[in-house]
Amino acid sequence: MAMGSPAETQILVVDDDPRIRQMLRRYFEHEGYKITCVSNGKEMRSSLATRSFDIVLLDLVLPDQDGIDLTREIRSTSNVPIMILTGREDVVDCVVGLEVGADDYVVKPFHLREVHARLKSILRRYRTGNKLTPNLDGILAFEGWRLDTYKRKLLNAQNVEVELSTGEFEMLDAFVRNAGRVLSRDVLMDLTRHRARDPFDRSIDTQISRLRRKIEIDPARPKFIKSVRSIGYVFTAKPVLTVLGARDK
Repeated sequence: MAMGSPAETQILVVDDDPRIRQMLRRYFEHEGYKITCVSNGKEMRSSLATRSFDIVLLDLVLPDQDGIDLTREIRSTSNVPIMILTGREDVVDCVVGLEVGADDYVVKPFHLREVHARLKSILRRYRTGNKLTPNLDGILAFEGWRLDTYKRKLLNAQNVEVELSTGEFEMLDAFVRNAGRVLSRDVLMDLTRHRARDPFDRSIDTQISRLRRKIEIDPARPKFIKSVRSIGYVFTAKPVLTVLGARDK
């Protein structure tokens, strides 16, 4: 992923509405970004196969394929950030998009400054959140456990897969990639794609409690995910990365 100025950032817009494409192109080119606009899933695949992008802005309703399916397709092979663009009023579609791997969404009609702010927030998370392996898929091993970031699987010491929800996988991935670093709830919300920043929201704590029950010998006395009073949590194991080659994938 590119680092630094907007001029180093490549945006792919996938939307069948020419007015939306033109509006986004004009705005982001004026802001100094490099932007490519396509109108359907076929053109999206072609663009992703031939160029490297830092973020994809993806419409949910396209003439040849549903945006949810395209989100799944992208996420199955890439960690590129995805922002959903939708004219659907039903928030369930947006939630499903987040569950299958999108990072955020905006509802049409949208303000361009809001899209820009959300885009910068997503890129900032990706660029600063994954300290250990920012762009690499592989096996992150820690004390008998193996987290496969490409296949999004967790295997125990007996090579048996431990089922994780999307949220639990993202939580563990964030912890392992930031091992030894104390993470506040706000940081965890960013790293795990939670939209809300409600100080009374305990969803982070709930997910950590569930994750502890799956990886800790004694969840009441956690060895890996330790609480840091009044601050957040820290992952104490020291992971080792094995980068996946093309054959391994």
